[in-house]
Amino acid sequence: MTDIDSGSGRPTPRKRADARRNEATLLDAAASAFVSSGVDAPVRDIAARAGVGVGTIYRHFPTRADLIVAVYRHQVEACAEAGPTLLADSSTPHAALAQWINLFVDFLVTKHGLAEALQSDNVAFETLHAYFLDRLVPVCAQLLDAAAAAGEIRPDVTAFELLRGVGNLCIGAGEPRYDARRIVELLVAGLRQQQGAGPR
Repeated sequence: MTDIDSGSGRPTPRKRADARRNEATLLDAAASAFVSSGVDAPVRDIAARAGVGVGTIYRHFPTRADLIVAVYRHQVEACAEAGPTLLADSSTPHAALAQWINLFVDFLVTKHGLAEALQSDNVAFETLHAYFLDRLVPVCAQLLDAAAAAGEIRPDVTAFELLRGVGNLCIGAGEPRYDARRIVELLVAGLRQQQGAGPR
């Protein structure tokens, strides 16, 4: 059923699109606040980052758990949707893979900010890990398959292995002497085929 703008009789798809954009802005602001201040960041700080009132956040997300789950899912979806776009727009499949892994690292940095909350007994968090795997493993597999088919990378690495490896390398990303992104870049570079070692 089409939503009708009150009194005008006109459909309001733009209103729904605006609401989605506003929610995305709010979730991006919450993710940023979680990275810098942890999941206990004051709601007023998140509201200020998003340019909305505190009441708007509570209207969308009545509890902090609701907000945490929404941030997590929002970031998983953004990461998943970026894969096919990068594959279509990048110069090579390996370049698309490298850029996507970069986005995945960005996601993991925020996810580690959520780690303590996600490991709580709150039932709202129970299905998130499976959701994460269901959405991101197939996207990574698509990128790996394309790069392997182009002869750019070795074909014996699975998406689950790569994502698990990157995840492990991102543990301790807040340590000043440890540059997780640089180590991940070395891992992705190491996937490359040696010249003449595989199909071109």
